[in-house]
Amino acid sequence: QVQLVESGGGLVQPGGSLRLSCAASGRIFAIYVMGWYRQAPGKQRELVAFTTNSGSPKYSDFVKGRFTLSRDNAKNTVYLQMNSLKPEDTAVYYCTRSQEGNDYWGQGTQVTVSS
Repeated sequence: QVQLVESGGGLVQPGGSLRLSCAASGRIFAIYVMGWYRQAPGKQRELVAFTTNSGSPKYSDFVKGRFTLSRDNAKNTVYLQMNSLKPEDTAVYYCTRSQEGNDYWGQGTQVTVSS
């Protein structure tokens, strides 16, 4: 079993920045995919960005140039640096990890962009 603990959400004004963290613990394997999804009220969950244990991060078009995903394999942690935030970025952000054919999800962290 794998546990994912997210942190870093909150309230920010438009144009501001937040940094989300997701730490994995438990039965960790070296080969994995980790990333972030988000779900806004009344909308479907959508992919934000993901990375593998060795590859380059990939981003959905709506965050390219604004969000940066990074990883620290030694800490089993991924980070999502979110800049130039817009009101439409408001959502619950979920961390996910896939390894050995299993998918794991964090509990979600709320990001609200509002003046």
